[in-house]
Amino acid sequence: MNTVNSLSGGKTSSYMAVHYPADIELFSLVRTNSEKCLFPDASIRQQVSDRIGHEFIGTLEQDEIIYTMLDLEQYIGRKIQWISPKTFEDVLASTRGTKPDGTEYRYLPNVMMRYCTTELKVKPITQWLYDNTELPVRMRMGFRASEQERAQRMLLRQTEGIEYAKVIVGKSKSRNKWKDVTYRVAEFPLIEDNIYKDTIEAYWQDKPVRFAYMNNCVGCFHRSPMLLKHMSDKAPNKFDWFIEQEQHGAQWKKETTYAKIKAHKSQHTLFDDDFNSCDSGYCGL
Repeated sequence: MNTVNSLSGGKTSSYMAVHYPADIELFSLVRTNSEKCLFPDASIRQQVSDRIGHEFIGTLEQDEIIYTMLDLEQYIGRKIQWISPKTFEDVLASTRGTKPDGTEYRYLPNVMMRYCTTELKVKPITQWLYDNTELPVRMRMGFRASEQERAQRMLLRQTEGIEYAKVIVGKSKSRNKWKDVTYRVAEFPLIEDNIYKDTIEAYWQDKPVRFAYMNNCVGCFHRSPMLLKHMSDKAPNKFDWFIEQEQHGAQWKKETTYAKIKAHKSQHTLFDDDFNSCDSGYCGL
């Protein structure tokens, strides 16, 4: 079986890429069509566009993730395969519909329906591997030794040690043809070798790889309102994109809107050190 490292752009999966080389290093980029989120460097935009085979305007993660992946590829001396077949807008458009009375409805991803992770990460990775290599694969996940419960949840999706998945194998008129395939055997090298966050943080202190303040989308609904407010100050244009999506009547969080979060006056000044990776949420692959 081919080995695959599933890379997110964070320090943990990047550490895995360094210490556990795979046949395929794979990264799925979250893109947006919004000019408000335009990546500032035109030459890098073109480089990313060439890598993914689609126009790259910007990402809904912090822009530093682009430099992370470019730096990491240079650092490990191996090619990283980038994929990004859909933008976030493409995914949201698929949730729109019309009620019998003619009114339009839509719903946004939330803690109960994390379809953004499925559509922007899980399915593109699965489909790319089906189209470009032999399945099943041995896929390494960047879960630290403290994340054993997370690993166990993933293992429960396996049958006799292998996880199955649906992939597109063709089209019939206007519909896709789907097939169930043996997909992957999940592996967790950092758990097996008892690697914790402190080891990973210490490793990257003096290395030439730039990392974002936090991984995942700026407006990730897993984040607490306090952290979201902090992110709205750090990346206001990207956070405004999330506010705009709520103008159709749906919300990212049941208890409040993102406009209210951004407008909230904090009782004290928030600093980067007030938060850690446990606050950030994650895209589980």
